[in-house]
Amino acid sequence: MTGAILLTHGAGSDCDSPLLLDLDRAFSDAGLKVVRYNLPYRQKRPTGPPMRGGAELDRLGLANAVDSLRAQVSGPVFLGGHSYGGRQSTILASEQPTLADGLLLLSYPLHPPRKPEDLRTAHFPELRTPSLFVHGTRDPFGSIAEMETALQLISGEHQLVSLEGAGHELKDATRIAPAFLDFFARLR
Repeated sequence: MTGAILLTHGAGSDCDSPLLLDLDRAFSDAGLKVVRYNLPYRQKRPTGPPMRGGAELDRLGLANAVDSLRAQVSGPVFLGGHSYGGRQSTILASEQPTLADGLLLLSYPLHPPRKPEDLRTAHFPELRTPSLFVHGTRDPFGSIAEMETALQLISGEHQLVSLEGAGHELKDATRIAPAFLDFFARLR
């Protein structure tokens, strides 16, 4: 597959997380240009959660990074994010539907742990970018059943891949990379 993918991290991590490093290797081996990207809040400080009120700046950083990547490759450009990075990617794609050719969403944080009433799906009806959601069956940010229900709000092409026994950290990139490559190959 030719093209590129921008991968970003969750709230407590950075672009050198084990999951992103493993996906970088797998996607590079498949012929994709891979850029692991630290969100603007992480660029400002090496540890800690995203800054309150800084999500818009994180999305602006993502948009600029995707635009830069698109100038470097001739094929499709994908945007991938783990947890917070995935959430910001979906919000950005709902606002700018042509920015990325597809999304890889790893452990989408559907709601805070133990707060299923606090859903983070208001933008889902506007999400039209083809999206692959990868979610562990033991993720406290949303069960598989909750994810299936929430994904019904999305009108664009989407798929959910559940990883049996996996938690929020999704340690097994060997099952994620083939699912991503297969999903987007079928859309072409």
